Amino acid sequence: MRARSYFLSTLKEAPADADVISQQYMIRAGMIKKLAAGVYTYMPVGLRTIRKIEKIIREEMDRAGAIELLMPLVQPAELWQESGRWEKYGAELLRFKDRHDRDFVIQPTSEEVVTDIARQEIKSWRQLPVNFYHIQTKFRDERRPRFGVMRGREFTMKDAYSFDRDAEGAAVSYDKMYQAYQRIFTRLGLMFRAVRADTGAIGGSRSHEFQVIANAGEDVIAYCPDSDYAANIELAEARSLIDVRAAAAEEMVKRPTPGKEKCHDVAEFLGIPFEKSVKSVVLAADRTDEKGNPLPAKIVLILLRADHDLNEVKAGHLPELKDGFRFATDAEILENFGSKPGYLGPVGIKEDVAVYADLTVANMSDFCCGANEEGYHYTGVNFGRDLPEPKVADLRNVVEGDASPDGKGMLRLQRGIEVGHVFYLGTKYSEALNATYLDENGQPKVLEMGCYGIGVTRLAGAAIEQSHDERGIIWPDSIAPFEVVICPMNYSKSEAVREAADRLYEELKAQGVDVILDDRDMRPGVMFADWELIGVPHRVVIGDRGLKNGEVEYANRRNLAEKVMVKTEEAVEFVTKQIKR
Repeated sequence: MRARSYFLSTLKEAPADADVISQQYMIRAGMIKKLAAGVYTYMPVGLRTIRKIEKIIREEMDRAGAIELLMPLVQPAELWQESGRWEKYGAELLRFKDRHDRDFVIQPTSEEVVTDIARQEIKSWRQLPVNFYHIQTKFRDERRPRFGVMRGREFTMKDAYSFDRDAEGAAVSYDKMYQAYQRIFTRLGLMFRAVRADTGAIGGSRSHEFQVIANAGEDVIAYCPDSDYAANIELAEARSLIDVRAAAAEEMVKRPTPGKEKCHDVAEFLGIPFEKSVKSVVLAADRTDEKGNPLPAKIVLILLRADHDLNEVKAGHLPELKDGFRFATDAEILENFGSKPGYLGPVGIKEDVAVYADLTVANMSDFCCGANEEGYHYTGVNFGRDLPEPKVADLRNVVEGDASPDGKGMLRLQRGIEVGHVFYLGTKYSEALNATYLDENGQPKVLEMGCYGIGVTRLAGAAIEQSHDERGIIWPDSIAPFEVVICPMNYSKSEAVREAADRLYEELKAQGVDVILDDRDMRPGVMFADWELIGVPHRVVIGDRGLKNGEVEYANRRNLAEKVMVKTEEAVEFVTKQIKR
């Protein structure tokens, strides 16, 4: 590739609405152009990286035995109605009608379509196992698209779906995909972690996320440096920080706390340790009667130690909240507790309010909590004496220093960007869509499914968030738009420079190197700034001064300060050795 015959479009400044580094650099490097909120055109430089990511994914999916097909972007509503997700998926599902007033969706994912294929095509146990995948455009109507390609509305995803005879076979398929993902992200040159995760809206049971480590990540990962344990903070097990509940040593006393609504302020006012305070979080689950008429919401009181935060995913697994919940309104709180928020507690409340204590709270004694009366709190509160024993569950987020659930050390926290997710779905979709096969005895059996996704376009943004500097992007070799850039000084004026640059360019191409020759005749500073912004990993500078000594200059994008002079006749061998194939 020669720069004069290619299309490069770099900018000195990013748009004001570009709020993360990857978005800023992708726009400045001419990789993407914004068309609408969360919708981008992939320009030639950006598309080269996307195609390289896709190539690695295809190679490893094929190696793992998956079979590529291509499912439609537009899907009929009937399939989503069969699965029950037409209403459940929510506003992110873009629905529309065609000219015949029939309902369709723009696919955010393809479980329904692939299950429809399976129920039509898979008839016998002899056809199993099978794993179909495609790389296709998706659309999710995000309320607030942000972070460029990492939280856009239109994006490219690889999604795969395995079909097996039974749970044991599905576990084998799951493990194959898990291993394939490990190879994919390793080949992409990314620092990543595979973490246990919640299955979310997709459904199923077994689940792992693949997280690219980056400070800009939205997700928090809990991991143990002394073991292989790693989990998304939503799923990380938070053990009790108190082994055994101590016997009550104080009397319960109602104490005035005028204007003190925050636990920290209450503890300071009363002169008690902050860790002796319990905070109350009130959740509500909406209900209807048999005719669909609204009933009063089910109220659930969650008790957490004051320095801990509620884990909403864990709360969503409670029986009263498993069909969805929200935070209770002030009116609901006043009706059920007789007080405004800030003074709530579990003592003397209505019997129909479900009370759950986090594991740590369940082992606390002589604690402080709200008295359900404005301006008052209780101290010296004890379960079993002053109030009934609560239901107990793991309901908090882990914090740094918590014991690792595997017992092998302490947890650390770091941020990550989710770029891949593998799910064991079981029969969630195959039962809903009646996807069955005949076993050896001619008996119909429901197919077991797995689901495996990779955010192709998100990977580009995640790679930049993980590796960049003040000059621009630092790509891994495997997904850089170009592996090598040749920067000749005075290309059109110096015959010696032009001949040396053209010769090196052709020789590198002959070795299979993805090389671009910058023949634009720009000033060195401008030329270098462009390629440093774009992030090409290897640069060769050719000038008359070096050629007089029989040398060219090599620099690696990760360490531009360490330039190496290389003999001209050794340049091809030297550069190819530097590339991490």
